[in-house]
Amino acid sequence: MQRPKKFNGLRHLALKVKNFEECVDFYHRIMGMDILRQANDNLIYLSCGNDNLSLSRAQSPQEAGHHNLDHFGFVVDSKQELQQWYEFLQSQGVPLLDTPHDHSDGARSFHCTDPAGNVVQPIYHPAISGQVFKCA
Repeated sequence: MQRPKKFNGLRHLALKVKNFEECVDFYHRIMGMDILRQANDNLIYLSCGNDNLSLSRAQSPQEAGHHNLDHFGFVVDSKQELQQWYEFLQSQGVPLLDTPHDHSDGARSFHCTDPAGNVVQPIYHPAISGQVFKCA
């Protein structure tokens, strides 16, 4: 199954992960993020084009903890794209925590986990989906 159109973004997030290579593969190959640069063997930067995700290798089990992070979301531009992402992630064997569901504010989303156990929420939200961000 072909990966759907790229997400419309998550502006910046930095994660320390114990399974560094698996997480790089997940965000690059499965989620479709471009590799901006690999600073060293323990640090890489990825992007959907209007954002920045930093992954660093946790040097101890304590560093790889989830701290106060509940989840983070990637924006899609339509409910149809959201469904395409759900079907694609399902075809890739990504652990899915729920199915696409509507929110009371008109949003629609579902949740999955990355190889480090972080909860990722692909989301369509009428207030922010479809926006194009440009630097002034």
